[in-house]
Amino acid sequence: MASPSDHRREATIIDGKAIAQTIRSEISSEVRQLSQTYGKVPGLAVVIVGSRKDSQSYVRMKRKACAEVGIKSFDIDFPQQVTEAEVISKVHELNAHPDVHGILVQLPLPNHINEEKVLGEISIEKDVDGFHPLNIGKLAMKGRESLFLPCTPKGCLELLSRSGVTVKGKKAVVVGRSNIVGLPVSLLLLKADATVTIVHSRTHDPESIVREADIIIAAAGQAMMIKGSWIKPGAAVIDVGTNVVDDSSRKSGYRLVGDVDFQEARQVAGWITPVPGGVGPMTVAMLLKNTLEGAKRVIRVRVSATDIFRDPADVVQEVREGSL
Repeated sequence: MASPSDHRREATIIDGKAIAQTIRSEISSEVRQLSQTYGKVPGLAVVIVGSRKDSQSYVRMKRKACAEVGIKSFDIDFPQQVTEAEVISKVHELNAHPDVHGILVQLPLPNHINEEKVLGEISIEKDVDGFHPLNIGKLAMKGRESLFLPCTPKGCLELLSRSGVTVKGKKAVVVGRSNIVGLPVSLLLLKADATVTIVHSRTHDPESIVREADIIIAAAGQAMMIKGSWIKPGAAVIDVGTNVVDDSSRKSGYRLVGDVDFQEARQVAGWITPVPGGVGPMTVAMLLKNTLEGAKRVIRVRVSATDIFRDPADVVQEVREGSL
């Protein structure tokens, strides 16, 4: 931790909310362009099972975000007791739906439904969450490109890029090895030419490893685990953690904190994301971006090169009618 006599500049706060808003504006503009040129807009199907309050809140947020940028939302709400076969049947129906370019199944699913099985049934071309084994597999291989990248890891890299943080040739430490963040973000950093180390619950002396990092991605789910003394001066810190801690001074009786001790870390780091308002807004923005990218691939392919000499109005009409 920096001493009181250290007068170096405090870390630049990476405003994820502002960056996400910029990205949403870019998406909105592209959606308008697609609509004007081809008469089609991207479509996202959001499937939710049961009535978990947190899941319903996330789904509402995603559907609202779609509406804001002009993406059509297909809402599928199943009761808690729905069978696995019924959910899979709906996924197959959405796979075949020409106006659905992305399918998102809100997790967790009830215990009687096999999450892996359901997610594996989503078409790789519509896997906007980026969790299909083929998408993750391609991410892990040199020279291969996934159709979609997982939203939170993609958002972490976007925050670094838009904040002017160089990844190439830098030492990056990822704290946590989950399938949702830790593992895919480490693969993304590797693809961006960083030298990557993963710290996890069985790592000996994690503090000394984290202290060597130029870039830290904290995704362990441990409140304020990473202290200021763990951070190399000038390092970029992306805090993915969202942890609830008791706070009697708040009306709610709690507050949200990250995996990094923000007040200590900001005295040492070069860049840092706050919690909330850092990575969170980027996850939804990247979901919208993935849906747009999926739509662009499909819509532009359908308007093939052979149509270049035809009247554009006829082409647009056929795309609208679904005959092209």
